[in-house]
Amino acid sequence: MAAPVARTVSILGHPLLLLSLALLATQAGRGSAAQGWQLALGLGAAAALVMGYSWWQVRRKRWGHVDASHRDERARLNRFLLVVLGAGAAVAWWAGAPRGVPIALALSAAMILAALLAAPWCKLSLHLAFAVFAACLLAPLSGWATLAGLAFAACIAWSRLALSRHVPRDLVAGTAAGAAAGACFLLLTCAGSA
Repeated sequence: MAAPVARTVSILGHPLLLLSLALLATQAGRGSAAQGWQLALGLGAAAALVMGYSWWQVRRKRWGHVDASHRDERARLNRFLLVVLGAGAAVAWWAGAPRGVPIALALSAAMILAALLAAPWCKLSLHLAFAVFAACLLAPLSGWATLAGLAFAACIAWSRLALSRHVPRDLVAGTAAGAAAGACFLLLTCAGSA
């Protein structure tokens, strides 16, 4: 019973899904409807690009599964994500997206870089890093939204342990990366609006 629930939580807590939902939620009341659609299309395109890349690696028999479970698969996926998120931040900035969007994408790329740099010592949980980061992105909406996001992050932590995808050290590293990125986001966006 626990494994199917843990898998469901893990899927719902996929980093790109959480990042997309948090950015859409925070930007919903701030920009025009056209900006909201542009953001949704851009994030959808980025997610499709990442899924297409993963599928291509499996089809070429370089990976065993699209989830990039093995160390070399994960490293390759993270390098690809670093480029996609970095390029996404640059495009969002160039296109005049609301200030928080390119900042959030750049900080997401920084979390991927942290995972790559930490790889010799631990398998930093990007699921948990993005869950904590998404909760921080919700802070401008309300404290309740942030608390709900952190509660979901706790569920993700449980799921990663239940699925034997991580050990506690990986979860601590992921939480720290997400909290650091979230703090930077809040400082940069609050400083920009003050």
